[in-house]
Amino acid sequence: MTIAEMKAHHGKINAQLHEAKALIEQIEAHARKNKAESEIEKLNELKTKKQEIENKWQRHLKTAGKAALALKVKTDIEAELAKLKGSLEEVSAQVESQSQAN
Repeated sequence: MTIAEMKAHHGKINAQLHEAKALIEQIEAHARKNKAESEIEKLNELKTKKQEIENKWQRHLKTAGKAALALKVKTDIEAELAKLKGSLEEVSAQVESQSQAN
């Protein structure tokens, strides 16, 4: 992985983490407004998962000089971010449907 590729990858991961944070905040505000307690609990779990991904990312940044490890961590983080995004979309849909029912 070249330096340019690593910088591009770092930017991509940071953007995805920022997007996840913004989405969590948006869904949480909507869920709290609608008093959607089960969705709020799920969001709390997803916040914890996001924090775990961020921690793993920070550890990765410290070891980025080791190309093989960096590639594995990159793949793992991207998979975890995809799962997080899917879960956030599910919770968002649940909050939205509950909002429409009320």
